[in-house]
Amino acid sequence: MTVFRWIMGVLGGVFAGLWLLSFLLYVLRDDDRLKELGGRMRQYTILIALAWFNIEVWGRVVWTIVTWGRPAD
Repeated sequence: MTVFRWIMGVLGGVFAGLWLLSFLLYVLRDDDRLKELGGRMRQYTILIALAWFNIEVWGRVVWTIVTWGRPAD
């Protein structure tokens, strides 16, 4: 699970950085294409965050169901 968290964290960080960069370039250059790109990067960043949260929660649910009733080690 640690590897998964690192992968999702790096992906989220990259897309959040691209989002910030495209927003700053939009403010400086006033180019509507950069505004569009920034909107897409924001959507991908939110998608990655929600996917991470969903997999964390449902992974824990599945783990609990699979190990239910087993004696503690």
